Amino acid sequence: MDEITDIKIDRRKPSNERILDFIIKTKNPYIFKIKGKLVRIRFSENSNLNAEDCLTNVLKNLYK
Repeated sequence: MDEITDIKIDRRKPSNERILDFIIKTKNPYIFKIKGKLVRIRFSENSNLNAEDCLTNVLKNLYK
């Protein structure tokens, strides 16, 4: 499992390229660590957000 604080994402890239970089570098974008804490991403059928929206929100908050 990857520590995402060690992953470097180029903020100058468009968001879709940053998402792709994140997925490639983490290998599993649904489970990773942030400062030693385990993070699991799950989706609910009751949500109005799709997977891309959720990952975009995660990346925006992590790489401000």
